[in-house]
Amino acid sequence: MALSKEQILDEIKRTAKENGSKPLGTDRFEKETGIKPYDWGKYWARFSDAQKEAGLMPNQLNSAYTDEFLFEKLIGLIRKLGKFPTYKEFRIEKNEDDKFPDGSVFQRFGSKQQLIEKVIEYCKAQDNHGDVIALSETVLKEVGSEEDSTDSPSTKNIGEVYLFKSGKYYKIGKTNDTVRRGNELRIQLPENLDLIHSIKTDDTSGIEAYWHRRFENKRMNGEWFDLDSSDIKAFKRWKRIV
Repeated sequence: MALSKEQILDEIKRTAKENGSKPLGTDRFEKETGIKPYDWGKYWARFSDAQKEAGLMPNQLNSAYTDEFLFEKLIGLIRKLGKFPTYKEFRIEKNEDDKFPDGSVFQRFGSKQQLIEKVIEYCKAQDNHGDVIALSETVLKEVGSEEDSTDSPSTKNIGEVYLFKSGKYYKIGKTNDTVRRGNELRIQLPENLDLIHSIKTDDTSGIEAYWHRRFENKRMNGEWFDLDSSDIKAFKRWKRIV
């Protein structure tokens, strides 16, 4: 059932109150509430318009960070990944590190091309940042005037990375239809199979590989893992990565 305008405004107010009266960015808001841009986009052209109607100041969270702080956080992520991140990778990093700024904050620098140019300019004024400059310049040549079209969810097929439990073990895999996949697995297994959680994404292979690597030391056989409650909690924090 579609969410009403009032329901979305109530969630914007609630999450801001729980965040010390600071409004959430679009990525974290979706993570906390499950409300997607498609949902609020029916009523407002920009998320900031919805925040204003809720009586909040959208720039409050944005202005809390200095440019230097944002550049240093981004530089750390570039070095971690060995490349300039996509907007999807901003979201993944935010899911993993609550201290990493919401991806929407970086939009203060303009387009992706403008962000890369400003990072390069910042790095040239610092010592020992040649590696970041080289990685950024490589992406800058590729981006040109095109805005990271591979990140557009409208051009992607959305699938799911699932977490099933059977007995004491958990299976992590990918599918385009969780219900159908669950039925297939139930036929093969002697014990009951329960769906614990699924992550909607346009990159099922990448997200599946991430969780397989993260739990590699808990792998039992194939896609089956011996997970504890903290592992399950971490997996369930991810709702949608597109």
